[in-house]
Amino acid sequence: MDDIRRAYVYTQKKYAGILKETDEGYSFVYDKDYLKSEEALPVSITLPLREEEYISKTLFSFFDGLIPEGWLFEATIKNWKLDRNDRFGIMLVTCRDSVGDVEILTEMR
Repeated sequence: MDDIRRAYVYTQKKYAGILKETDEGYSFVYDKDYLKSEEALPVSITLPLREEEYISKTLFSFFDGLIPEGWLFEATIKNWKLDRNDRFGIMLVTCRDSVGDVEILTEMR
């Protein structure tokens, strides 16, 4: 799979794994060191901890569910001049400091 865009996924401020958008769809894989940690928690119940990569033709429902809806969605695409159909791009912009345990960043910290 050729990478197009990457997102670094953090849970409770700990690097958990990487989400990629490719020509074929999307993939998510947990970081090996994160999996070894006693504090490792799944990003969501739909993405339980495992070494194998998750692959999907559409953006995983958990990550898509982090994207705002309604007026906030409209304000986001207008202010950031985003394509309303670019769910991955919208997620990258809106989930840097999201409510809850999960953060989506464009660079590792």
